[in-house]
Amino acid sequence: MSWLFFAVATALLWGTAELFYKKGARPEEKYSHLKICIWVGIIMGLHAVFTLLTQDIAYDPINLLVYLPVSLMYIVSMAFSYFGMRFLEESISDPIENTAGVICVLLFAIVMGDTYSALTWISVAVIGVGVVGVGILENRGETVRKKTLGKKLAVIAFCMPFVYALLDAFGTFLDDAYFLVEDIAATPLVNVTEETIEAVANTSYELTFALFALGLYIFMRAKGVKFGPVFARNEKGRMGLEQKHGDKILAGLFETAGQFTYVYALGSNDAVAAPIISSVCVVSLLLSRIILKEKLSWKTYLFIAIVIIGILLLAVSEEL
Repeated sequence: MSWLFFAVATALLWGTAELFYKKGARPEEKYSHLKICIWVGIIMGLHAVFTLLTQDIAYDPINLLVYLPVSLMYIVSMAFSYFGMRFLEESISDPIENTAGVICVLLFAIVMGDTYSALTWISVAVIGVGVVGVGILENRGETVRKKTLGKKLAVIAFCMPFVYALLDAFGTFLDDAYFLVEDIAATPLVNVTEETIEAVANTSYELTFALFALGLYIFMRAKGVKFGPVFARNEKGRMGLEQKHGDKILAGLFETAGQFTYVYALGSNDAVAAPIISSVCVVSLLLSRIILKEKLSWKTYLFIAIVIIGILLLAVSEEL
């Protein structure tokens, strides 16, 4: 039952990562979303180097360019997500971001001509009802976001989870349709086997994220933005991580650890593991309510629950 341990661990790790993403995306810190990108890039880059040093995957650097379209979809989607988190409750943003699976279903149905079960389409409809409900409540003033942020920024913030879902879905679509295909001979990736293709793709993604982080750091320094001290003394005079950076670093660590357990969770019993992993939004919702003390109207929670139910149904239907 090791797959069960890894499936539960993945949901807990990624749910906790969302918590620290939210804590690190401080609204008063103008470039906090870019700083999160930098830290995630650093951690993923280190993990990529570790993979190259410890696993014999015969990595060809040309795969950085080959896999670049997918990597950029994932990376840019995360940057938009971090920006939205500065102003939007995690209880709202995470369930919406997890609707990327719906967009994937539509892409495969429209572009690839795939057919799906009735349960899949029911799931899509349930998620659609939930998302529309949340959107209506947002625009009818069920929250005070428009008053505190202004109408323009409030609308932009609410759009960010949808932008994430769209870009992440396109990245997943490209991944499944053109790169991580069962027929290894058909993949554009170079010098890969059935055993190494996922590791090569993930390493390419992580290295690209590291380069992206370097570019962001150079951009921030060019604009005169201070990155801030990484270590600082606490009230007792002990040296430790400065909290603003600490939250961002922890988010990156939990994100990368979740990627590690994810591979093992789907390795032997993905039909059951996938729905468990999809419950990450449930973990995120509970943590945001308990730790961040987020409070939404009961109507908003109702529609969020509908979205989560739809996501879990979709995960089950895809594995039947």
